[in-house]
Amino acid sequence: MREHNGRTFVEGTFHNMEELLEIIRVLRSPQGCSWDRAQNHETLKKCLTDETEEVLAAINNRDDENLCEELGDVLMQVLMHSEIAKERGVFDFGDVVQKVSDKLIRRHPHVFGDVKPPETEEEALELWKQVKQREH
Repeated sequence: MREHNGRTFVEGTFHNMEELLEIIRVLRSPQGCSWDRAQNHETLKKCLTDETEEVLAAINNRDDENLCEELGDVLMQVLMHSEIAKERGVFDFGDVVQKVSDKLIRRHPHVFGDVKPPETEEEALELWKQVKQREH
């Protein structure tokens, strides 16, 4: 086993988000994988589409085990795109987390703010749409 940045990565041991981000960085590094290093946003578009379709198939098949794996593949795509953007100096995964967190808080004023909670899921969806419309 090879060590990367003072760590040895072993399949089957516990991994957390920080380690997953490091695995992506290693794969994109000069010591990593030539295929991963060669990827960019454009070349990964088909991969993201394919992985999304596989998530949908797992949902349609009610296959929870496969769904877990396929969601991991979609997450990997998000991390790869984030790392590519970080390398370009435009944003990183932390920025993606910040943006989606802010959006979820903003679009749920009935949960995180002082707006009266909707009584039905249809009303909740309408509130979401209203907040989204104000954003644009």
